[in-house]
Amino acid sequence: MTDASAALEPRDVKPSLLALAARWRIFAYLSALIAIIGLGDPNEGLLNLPVSFLLKNKLQLPAHEMADFRLISALPFYFAAVFGFIRDSWHPFGMRDRGYMIVFSLIGCALNLVFAFTPVSTASLLAALLSLSIAFLFVSSAQNGLSSTLGQQHAMTGRVSVVWSIFGMLPSVSAFALGGKFSDWLEDNDPDLAARTMFLAGAAMTGLMLLYALWRPGVVYDNVHHEDPDIHRPRADLARLAKHWPIYPALVIWMLWNFNPGASTPLQYHLQNQLHGTDGDWGVWNALYWGCYIPTFLLYGLLCRRFALGKLLFWGTVVAVPQFAPLLFVHSVNDAMIAAVPIGLMGGMANAAYLDLLIRSCPPGLQGTVLMMSTALYYLATRVGDVWGTRLYENFGGFEVCVAMTMLVYAAILPILWLIPKALTATMDGEVAEAKTSGGESALSLTCRKS
Repeated sequence: MTDASAALEPRDVKPSLLALAARWRIFAYLSALIAIIGLGDPNEGLLNLPVSFLLKNKLQLPAHEMADFRLISALPFYFAAVFGFIRDSWHPFGMRDRGYMIVFSLIGCALNLVFAFTPVSTASLLAALLSLSIAFLFVSSAQNGLSSTLGQQHAMTGRVSVVWSIFGMLPSVSAFALGGKFSDWLEDNDPDLAARTMFLAGAAMTGLMLLYALWRPGVVYDNVHHEDPDIHRPRADLARLAKHWPIYPALVIWMLWNFNPGASTPLQYHLQNQLHGTDGDWGVWNALYWGCYIPTFLLYGLLCRRFALGKLLFWGTVVAVPQFAPLLFVHSVNDAMIAAVPIGLMGGMANAAYLDLLIRSCPPGLQGTVLMMSTALYYLATRVGDVWGTRLYENFGGFEVCVAMTMLVYAAILPILWLIPKALTATMDGEVAEAKTSGGESALSLTCRKS
């Protein structure tokens, strides 16, 4: 291969094992980074519940208009892969991921301050979420690319998945727990004052994100070995991505997992209108539900060191198929709170395994693109599923049909597991498998080193 053609190829970085102390310091750094970014997420972080309650209670949006608003407000997320591809191809100020986090955290902070002093309306809230989402996506693409690259290069995709899942979940739990109480406070206050408080809190979180991005711990960034070619050719990168088969089943599974017709607007209106729950009850239900994912995330962290990913994917999916069935037996708010616990516990193993699979499936140098593709599919699946579920809820049999459709969608994941390349799921976390080539195909040597 000539020097010119070598410059166009991704670098081959062999997985290496880090010392225990270095791994824990990396996990600690990623934990805080993921949590801070999660709190600043305009669609899933601190702004999520207050915006929905402003729309529902102050601006009097009915269920189908609320679902439509959520569908439109997530528009930038449907193109999240574009942000990931930019991250993989362009490095601001030569700082790579930190450059994105610094520049776009600053922009996000400024936008929050602008909307804090803008009169509240459906249009202003939509404009705020759209513009804040664009800034957030650049920050998120940097975190996604950094986390997945570290996981791949140091044979710890399962443990990175656990850290990512737990500390990506904690902001949602906190936002739901606080958001319901905040909504109750909103009832006695002017909408403009409520919106100002909400966006000032958003400005504080993006400011904290900026301060964290200014820090550069060597144990993290010195252990990221850059795989991208010296010369970027977007068409060649896109062709390489399109030919990389492992991403297809991983992304389809992720899309189906997040296509849940009953978990958002239909459940909120069912809990509040049929079971007579308050805004605070809706927040507590979500906090319980998401919080109960965490014990099974931790369990996955133990099991991924003892069992190959393939087994964890299968059994995690089997347990997750009937995840929302307990809601069929709910007749009161208290029943719903009790049901939230097993529902959360049943979903954690599958969620962590699917994220582990996504990280393993990334082609070298395009981690940001693939993980942001998964972000796009997450938002597209959740928002379209929410709109469809809301139509089912209002017109075709109420909440029970939404639960039944969710179980059918989850069951469809099982046959797709057979399409995943076996080499991708044959190892436990911490194993460094050596690829041997014969007749142009990769085979996996299971004489592996284990960290």
